[in-house]
Amino acid sequence: MIALFKKEISSFFASPIGYLVIAVFLILNGLFLWVFEGNFNILDSGFADLLPFFQLTPWIFIFLIPAITMKSFSEEKKMGTLELLFTKPISLWSMVIGKYVAALFLTILALIPTILYVWTVWQLGNPAGNLDIGSTLGSYIGLLFLAMSYTAIGIFASTLSTNQIVAFMLAVLFSFFLYYGIDEVIQLLFNTETTWSLKAHFDSIGRGVIDTRDLIYFISMAVFFLYLTVLSLKRN
Repeated sequence: MIALFKKEISSFFASPIGYLVIAVFLILNGLFLWVFEGNFNILDSGFADLLPFFQLTPWIFIFLIPAITMKSFSEEKKMGTLELLFTKPISLWSMVIGKYVAALFLTILALIPTILYVWTVWQLGNPAGNLDIGSTLGSYIGLLFLAMSYTAIGIFASTLSTNQIVAFMLAVLFSFFLYYGIDEVIQLLFNTETTWSLKAHFDSIGRGVIDTRDLIYFISMAVFFLYLTVLSLKRN
């Protein structure tokens, strides 16, 4: 599994994909938070607060993470190397987890430079340091667990097609529905509010209180889609 993890990371950075993903993530966040006028602009809000960043990033992740995961298995299937992987002395679960951890690691790498935003907002506070650390830390933990779920969804979607673009679009669709759409659909059909969505649990963690029910939800979501990934590969 470790060898597969290293191979995946090397493949990300052997091509422009790894660098491009990190650059696009940082540029989009930077433009919306510090340059473009609007609700996400921290300088225009009048408050030294990272809430706009934590509102924006889950939506960027919906497109960013599928871009990372779309080739995980779709490329293997297209190139005919999936059967070769099956012959190696590695279990199917180890194969899936190796690719999963590599994609998640790349997402975490993209998040690390955003710590600069924390320092910047810390300095902008009046007085300096007037920042809700509990909420900020909780939101970062929420982003990590949200990325875990998105990555598992993207890995599963990559097993459904040999076309990377199709895999990307499926992952975006699944992620959007589970992040936002599922609660809206239930409310529309049954006129009742629910907290089944990824967004509801992410917002809960973002309040600064780490509830084990939220963590279990995210972990269960990730494990469920990894299990679906294994089932999908067994059918090939």
